[in-house]
Amino acid sequence: MEGSKRIRVVIAGAAGRDFHDFNMVYRREPSAEVVAFTATQIPGIERRRYPPELAGALYPQGIPIVPESELESLKPERVVFAYSDVSHAEVMHLASRALAIGADFELLGPARTMIRAARPVIAISAVRTGSGKSPTARWLSKLLRKRGLRVAVVRHPMPYGDLAKQAVQRFASREDLDAAACTLEEREEYEPHLDAGGTVHAGVDYEKVIANAAAEADVIVWDGGNNDFPFVRPELHIVMVDALHPDHGAAYHPGETCLRMADVVVVSKVDVAPPVDTAAAIELARRLNPRARIVRANFPVRLDDPDAVTGRRALVIEDGPTITHGGMRFGAGLVAARAAGATIVDPRPFAAPLIREVFAQYPHIESVLPAMGYSPAQLEALAATINAADAEVVVSATPIDLARLLHPGKPVVRARYEFEDATWPGLEAEIDAFVLGLAAV
Repeated sequence: MEGSKRIRVVIAGAAGRDFHDFNMVYRREPSAEVVAFTATQIPGIERRRYPPELAGALYPQGIPIVPESELESLKPERVVFAYSDVSHAEVMHLASRALAIGADFELLGPARTMIRAARPVIAISAVRTGSGKSPTARWLSKLLRKRGLRVAVVRHPMPYGDLAKQAVQRFASREDLDAAACTLEEREEYEPHLDAGGTVHAGVDYEKVIANAAAEADVIVWDGGNNDFPFVRPELHIVMVDALHPDHGAAYHPGETCLRMADVVVVSKVDVAPPVDTAAAIELARRLNPRARIVRANFPVRLDDPDAVTGRRALVIEDGPTITHGGMRFGAGLVAARAAGATIVDPRPFAAPLIREVFAQYPHIESVLPAMGYSPAQLEALAATINAADAEVVVSATPIDLARLLHPGKPVVRARYEFEDATWPGLEAEIDAFVLGLAAV
């Protein structure tokens, strides 16, 4: 390509798939020059650089990461869309911005971006954040260990800090999370696996991450992020569909892709969804993917100490991404607190400035506090909001031990929710059939 002009490429992302797509397709591609990544969804991930240690020989200075609002000023000839949990309309709005300045618009698919692992892979994906993917992945990894298999959980990337240091990560204890200065959002995904006796692999360079996981496991569990499709090619692909939102399967990118790719569709929350909505979710799944097996699941919610909540003023904290860009008005915490007879305290009047910004950005949130902690400042703002609130007790539905992390000046009662099959045969039968297949090889 000496003497040829390289195509100017911008990769639009949110500190996840964007880096992976670059690594898999563009890192060694001499005909293209990635002039920038753009960033959205996650606060504070822009104004960094993708470091030269990861960018490769074609990028000795690394690659800048800038806000998505600056897309046009970068004068790209090609825009690669590489993030998730967005409506189909939002994808096309960005495509329109690219086309309006003369650029091509590209979506990289599984054939070019999925890694082949040296061990069998079971992947958990979803049509939308908040569908129950993470508790299902935790249940799955525990079940596989009960069946005598060595399991490595590989988590969709969450590189919000020093990207070079986070290139390849392995977590086996809470002390590992502390040493890596993990954000609250990372801890929400990693800590429950560790508490259950598992190990978690993550990072930025997923060819190396997958290789490390395969070296110590009989089977890899891909625990997906948002509603993205896996970075690694699965032998069994399980996709979650939320019965409370039966239309989401055909409305969000790349969740619809996941639904159409699925081997098994799990229709979740059927214990609380109206039967008509469960039926609609199943009908949509059958129409988009007639070959998939469909099972149903419950996610019963329980409080560690209901008596500590009953009749008291309760501040409810929910999983951050589910409530923010996941679009849910509330989650399991509010359901549990109301069922226990608590008086719900609206967090907005007590919100610290950084938390007020979150409420302004996501006005759909209903009387709950999203667990935001992408930076130390945001974590301090979360703690300040909790302590300022006129509440007697905190109901925390985030999957981490929030009291250990923040040491709030109020008692914290955890709301927990776990996967269970709603029918038999269900997902457990699907997994046992898969395990039998492994034994036969």
